Amino acid sequence: MRYSSVLAIYLLTSLIVAGGAIAMPLSPYRYEAQAQRHCPSDTIVWLDFKKAIYYVKRQKRYARGSNGSFVCQEEARSNGYRRSFLGLR
Repeated sequence: MRYSSVLAIYLLTSLIVAGGAIAMPLSPYRYEAQAQRHCPSDTIVWLDFKKAIYYVKRQKRYARGSNGSFVCQEEARSNGYRRSFLGLR
């Protein structure tokens, strides 16, 4: 009985500690307006899945390419995607 209670405390502690490290789920959208409705207070970015980077609206490669999607900037950041500094206008 003592072993099971120690195991339960360990598992509960592990879940609490790991809870802060979980990334927000990524919600990719085909259209910019859909993404804006999903997160109205956040910036919408174009996510390039192959390169693992995102572009903001004023960049040249924003909304270009077939291997990308519109997402919220905070979701992209929390999932490990980084901003591209190339193509700024």
